Amino acid sequence: MKLAIVGVGKLGLALLEGVTAQGVLPPAEIGLLDANAARAQDIAARTGARVITQADLGRAERILISLQPRVFPEAAEWLAQPNAGYISTMAGVSVAALTRRLGTKRVVRVMPNLAATIGHSQTAITGPREAGDAGDLAFAHQLFDAVGDAYDLPEHLFNAFTGMSASGPAYVAVVAEALADGGVRMGLPRPLANELAAKLLIATGELVQRRAHPALLKDEVASPGGTTIAGLAALEAAGVRGGLIEAVVQATRRGTELGKDQD
Repeated sequence: MKLAIVGVGKLGLALLEGVTAQGVLPPAEIGLLDANAARAQDIAARTGARVITQADLGRAERILISLQPRVFPEAAEWLAQPNAGYISTMAGVSVAALTRRLGTKRVVRVMPNLAATIGHSQTAITGPREAGDAGDLAFAHQLFDAVGDAYDLPEHLFNAFTGMSASGPAYVAVVAEALADGGVRMGLPRPLANELAAKLLIATGELVQRRAHPALLKDEVASPGGTTIAGLAALEAAGVRGGLIEAVVQATRRGTELGKDQD
């Protein structure tokens, strides 16, 4: 068994579908272990992967841990296997904590975001030299390149990456919802306002990527004395920019707190 996925939630399922669709691994080489046995059985039936038990983990070359951080200390007792490499998606759980609890330095810490479910994740990857020597880092890149873009990142920046990129879809969803609410307030039908807001964010992301700095796009749209600069002034008065910055700061701090729970 090339890979055991422990915790087949949205992320685990997205990764399973991505790596099999891209031909990274055949479904028969992937085992699924989840507390919800019925869900695991259903996913296995649909994808061709197979359901495994805790006792089967000893046959896995690598184990992907996609669990809530709070359950990891207890789960580590049966997750630890003598010859496996590990890939963890758990927010705030450091390489040091993984190494200590799993009894090996063949650990890779990754942080994707929900866009993995549509093949557009941004994933940070890090691990010690031992994980690189054993091919675990390269294997993690293969997995997460199948569901988006993967970035090598020093571990001290992981919580900031989590606070911005992993949590970011929620912030942007609030922006989309607020824009739609504004449209509705000014008379647009709700379905149209929601559709416009979603498409606006997609198109704006593409436009921003084609410019050296987001401010350049803002300046292109905001003509002197026009409607856009009036709206921008309202955003500044409401503290929207500061609110988004603070969201990243607080999410980063929370990631640090989660890490301390593992010490």
